[in-house]
Amino acid sequence: MPVGYLITVAIWAVCTAFALAPPRPRHSSPSNISFWLAFPVAELPFIAFFALVVATVLTGDLNTPVGWIGLCVAMAATIGLVVVVRRASRTSEVVGRALRDALEAGPGAGNGQRLESRPRRRLPWLRILFAPFVFRRRDVERVRNIPYGSAGRANLLDVYRHRSRPAHAPTLIHLHGGAFRSGRKSREARPLLYRLASRGWVCVSANYRSSPEATFPEPLVDAKQVIAWVRTHGAEYGADPAVLFVSGSSAGGHLAASAALTPNVAELQPGVEAADTSVTGAVVLYGYFGSVDSPTRMSSSPVAYVHADAPPFFVAHGQLDTIVLVEEARDFVERLAAVSANPVVYAELPGAQHVFDLFHSIRFDSLVDGIEAFTTWIRTRTTTQLPSRHDAADGTDGAEGSDHAEQLGSPGASG
Repeated sequence: MPVGYLITVAIWAVCTAFALAPPRPRHSSPSNISFWLAFPVAELPFIAFFALVVATVLTGDLNTPVGWIGLCVAMAATIGLVVVVRRASRTSEVVGRALRDALEAGPGAGNGQRLESRPRRRLPWLRILFAPFVFRRRDVERVRNIPYGSAGRANLLDVYRHRSRPAHAPTLIHLHGGAFRSGRKSREARPLLYRLASRGWVCVSANYRSSPEATFPEPLVDAKQVIAWVRTHGAEYGADPAVLFVSGSSAGGHLAASAALTPNVAELQPGVEAADTSVTGAVVLYGYFGSVDSPTRMSSSPVAYVHADAPPFFVAHGQLDTIVLVEEARDFVERLAAVSANPVVYAELPGAQHVFDLFHSIRFDSLVDGIEAFTTWIRTRTTTQLPSRHDAADGTDGAEGSDHAEQLGSPGASG
C-alpha cells in the first residue's frame, strides 16, 4: 500500500540523511542514536538502494498523492546514497595520500625509500554488492578457541592462516571493540584478517577480559599476554615472532595503541614479565584514546604513553564518527607524531562512521589495501632504519621499561 511504501522509504531517507550529516551538537557516546541510524547506510549503501527499489516495485500502483510523495522521497534518498558512495570511493585516494606523506616524506621516513608502487587491486565488487557478509576464503583456515591465559572464554584466540601453512609468516594480532564491556574475536576486521591470511600472513584475533568482571589494566594485560603467546607459540602455526603487528578496533584500538606504546613493562605483563612484548607496528581503526575506569592511579589513556621510540603507527578514523569524535583521533596522532622517530600515518575517512570494518565495502576494502601497503613498507625497511627496541644486550629494554613504569605511576583520569 502507498502508506506502507511511504513509511518504508521515509525510514531509509532518514537513515541516509544521518549518514550524510550527523546532527549537532556533536558528542562522543556509545549509545548515540545518530550512529545506529547512519551506520547501516554509511557502510552498506547498495543494500539501502536495493531496499528502495524492491519497495517501489512491490508497491505497484503509485498513482496516488501518497504514492507520488513516497516516490519523491525514494528519489531524494537515492541521490543521498550516490553522495554516500562517492565519499566512500575517495577512501583509496585519501589513504594513498596519507601513506605517501608519512612514509616517503614524514619523520622516520628513512633514506628516501619509496612506497611500493603497484597497480591498484580491483575491489571485490561482487562481494561488496551482493555478499558483504561473506568473509571466508577457500585458501584460509581458521583454528578456533586456542587458550592463551587462565580466564576461560575471555582468554581464547583464533588463528587465521593459509592452508599451505607457510613458515616464518608475518603476523597480525587483532583486538575487538565493545567499549570494554562486550565484543568478541569473530566480529570486527574479518575482511582484513582473511585477506592477509590469504596473502601468507598468520593473523590472530583474541578475546580479552571486559567489565564488570575486569577493570583496567586487566584488558591491556591480556593484550600483552597475546603478544607473549605469539612469541612463544606462534611458530607452531607458522608465525614469525620477529615480524609482529598489533591492531584493534575502537576499544581494541585503545589496547593496541597502549600495548604498542608500553613494551616490556613488567607491571603490565604479570606472569610473562620476561616476554618481549614490543611490536613491529600498530594499526588503530576508529580507536578510543581517552581514559578508562580503573581502580588504580595509573594513566589509562594511550596519549599518556607517547614517546620517541614508539613503533610505526597507522591510524584510520571516520570523519563523521559519533561514537568517538574525529578530534580525539587527531589529538592522539598530533601528540604521537610530534615526538615519534617513526612514521605515523593518519587517514581520516570521508563520510565514515564508527565500526566501518564489519563488512566488505568500498571503504574498508580500500582501507585494507592501505594497511597492506603500510605493513609491506615497514617490513621491507632495513633494521638500521628503525630505532632498535629488540636488542636486550645493550640494555635499552630495561631503560625503556623504567621510563614507562614511571608513567604508569602517574595519576590519570579514571573516565
